[in-house]
Amino acid sequence: MSGAGELLIGLALGASLSVPPGPMNAWIAAASTRSYRAGVTTGLGAVSADAVLGAVVYALDRTVVLGSVLPLVYALGAGVMVYFAVRLLRGRNRADPGSGDLLTFSRALALGLSNPFQVLWWLTAGVAFAYLGGAVLLVGLFGAIALWVLGFPRAVREGVRRSEKVERAVVIVSAAVLAGFAAYFGLLAVVLGAASL
Repeated sequence: MSGAGELLIGLALGASLSVPPGPMNAWIAAASTRSYRAGVTTGLGAVSADAVLGAVVYALDRTVVLGSVLPLVYALGAGVMVYFAVRLLRGRNRADPGSGDLLTFSRALALGLSNPFQVLWWLTAGVAFAYLGGAVLLVGLFGAIALWVLGFPRAVREGVRRSEKVERAVVIVSAAVLAGFAAYFGLLAVVLGAASL
C-alpha cells in the first residue's frame, strides 16, 4: 500500500472514531462552552484515552476477547456517564475553569477510558489498524483526531459567542446525550449479563 493510501485510511479511521456524535463529543461540547482551552484540553484527554486503548490492543497481541466482561464494560460506562450528566445538569461544570487543566484533562481521560464506544472501537476497527500498522497510518489516524479536537471546540465557542442561549442549549443537549447513552449502555449491560447466565 502506498504512503498516500495509508494516510487516507488513517484519516478515515480517525474520523470514524472522533467525529460521530456520542458521549465524548457531548462532554467536549459542554467543556467548550466554558472556554476554547477547556474544550481542547478535554479533547486531549479523549485523545490520550485513545492512545492508551490503542497501546493495550497492540500489547495484547492484537486480539482481545471480552466475552463475559462485556456487560461490565457497558455497566461501567453507563455509571460514569450518569455521573457526568448529573454534573452538567446541576451546573457544577461551570466551576471547572478554576479547577485547572489537569482536572479537566483527567475527567476527559476517565470518560474516554470508560466509554464503551471508544473501547469497542479499538477492539474492532482498532484491531484492524494494529494489523495494518505503519507510521503513516498512525499519523493519519491521530491527525484526523487532532483536527477534530482543535476544530470542534472552536465551532462551539463561535456559537456561544453569537448567542448566550447556545451555551445553555449545548449543556442541556450534552447532558441529555450522556444520559441517553448511559441508559443505552445500562440496558446492554443488563441484556448481555442476563444472556450469559
